[in-house]
Amino acid sequence: MVIAIGFEGSANKLGVGIIRHEDDKVDILANIRDTYITPPGQGFLPRDTAQHHRDCILNVTKEALKQAKITPKDIDVICYTKGPGMGGPLVSVALAARTLSLLWNKPLVGVNHCVGHIEMGIEVTKADNPVVLYVSGGNTQVIAYSQQRYRIFGETLDIAIGNCLDRFARILNLSNAPSPGYNIEQYAKRGKNFIQLPYSVKGMDVSFSGILSHIEKLAKKELPKGEVTPEDLCFSLQETLFAMLVEITERAMAHVESNQVLLVGGVGCNIRLQEMMGEMAAQRNGTVCATDDRFCIDNGIMIAHAGLLAYRTGFRTPFEESTITQRYRTDEVHIAWRD
Repeated sequence: MVIAIGFEGSANKLGVGIIRHEDDKVDILANIRDTYITPPGQGFLPRDTAQHHRDCILNVTKEALKQAKITPKDIDVICYTKGPGMGGPLVSVALAARTLSLLWNKPLVGVNHCVGHIEMGIEVTKADNPVVLYVSGGNTQVIAYSQQRYRIFGETLDIAIGNCLDRFARILNLSNAPSPGYNIEQYAKRGKNFIQLPYSVKGMDVSFSGILSHIEKLAKKELPKGEVTPEDLCFSLQETLFAMLVEITERAMAHVESNQVLLVGGVGCNIRLQEMMGEMAAQRNGTVCATDDRFCIDNGIMIAHAGLLAYRTGFRTPFEESTITQRYRTDEVHIAWRD
């Protein structure tokens, strides 16, 4: 039996999770999260987000230990997000992990944020060799496993889908609580008229920045005149972006001969995306696996889980190498725990 504590802070969510592995049995002991929320119309700056993480991390860690009903001496390994993500917040959380490693005399494991999402999704849904669609505020990738690597089949060429949705929410001055993407989703449910937008799929890759520029101009020009509604714009944006994702995911499924899709990342919580992906998968006699916001949205438990999988293969991050990197690709990680 081994127990890991995981620290996640690559963006505006600070998460601390504690997990126990006993042979093939996985128990989630604690999964605590605190989100830095800015006023409507504003994004979150790395400097301010890092300050939020520094202010909260001790209390969140204490709460996680209390919920798990364990003490530091029960923990076998400390896992933290090495990257990718925002520099300031990553550094703040890595510093806390390094400090606790010294205080508690525990080994460190640096975890790839993307791999954390994938492994947690597989554990929760019990998906078997799926095509993974990883969609969040900072990442958009279509992934499949092969020869101890998560291979990237397609990705965004510019901004991530979550970033596109968040930035449009700012244009509409929507609330950032609980998240801009969630509020876009609610507005889209009330949309009735589809507005044609650019559709930008390039081979297996997608591009969102031009679509965002187009709909931003449309909103500023037509909303004051009452020609369109915010609900119709949100509906049209979601339908267009998600259709692009469905297309490249289906192509990857055909290529690797998989009949299963796993949705991970914050945007993976979106019910409409799950519906559209489900329709495509059903036509291929396949299924869609997704998790709820406890695991889709950035959290510490996914870092603890992926870190513990690596730890059990003998992997450790030497203290002098326990740094962070803002660019840490999914396919750089050796997945030693899978055949």
